Amino acid sequence: MAYIGVGWAMARLPRMRWRAVMPADPLLRWLALDGYGFHQAYFRTTEYVREQRRDSLPLWAPASYAGRALDQGIGRALWFVTGSDAEQTAATIGRFAPDRRGDLWSGAALASVYAGGVGADDLKQLAAAAGEYRTHAAQGAAFAAKARLLAGLVIPHTEVGARVYCGMSVEEAAAVCDRAREGLPPDTGQAPPSFEIWRERIRGQLE
Repeated sequence: MAYIGVGWAMARLPRMRWRAVMPADPLLRWLALDGYGFHQAYFRTTEYVREQRRDSLPLWAPASYAGRALDQGIGRALWFVTGSDAEQTAATIGRFAPDRRGDLWSGAALASVYAGGVGADDLKQLAAAAGEYRTHAAQGAAFAAKARLLAGLVIPHTEVGARVYCGMSVEEAAAVCDRAREGLPPDTGQAPPSFEIWRERIRGQLE
């Protein structure tokens, strides 16, 4: 969550100051761009959601992945921008280019499980709407389960969300994240970064 907050700070800082706050963690540093994407989509919705702006972020290596991390945050923001409406969230994601939808679904599902706001039927509707991006949504839900469990903030909605998207309990979904993190290759600045390899492994376990 601290790295997500760094991303919010980046959105308010001039880019010349970004190096002073960039996280050093080779795996979780991408969460700062997730936070940045959330901020921009939430507070500058016209540009980042309706006009689908995607920033160039060369400070992150590989730069080719930066836009994907940004989209994960934009996807999270969509859950709030659309008023936690499953139909509107799915329709909004559907207006983006296909190569962006997987990461947007990951973020939207994460938000729907972590933040809640709706019942099981709405979550089932959103999960079904993910279609071919179902495993991306499940990966986001697993991240939400892990974050809630790690913070000791599991609520009944977290359990509902984990079962809807992942077909398992919060503890089981969190364990998938833990197993997928074991033995990750070092982050060398080349594509794909270890963060994406981690996400790929989680998706593979939730097929």
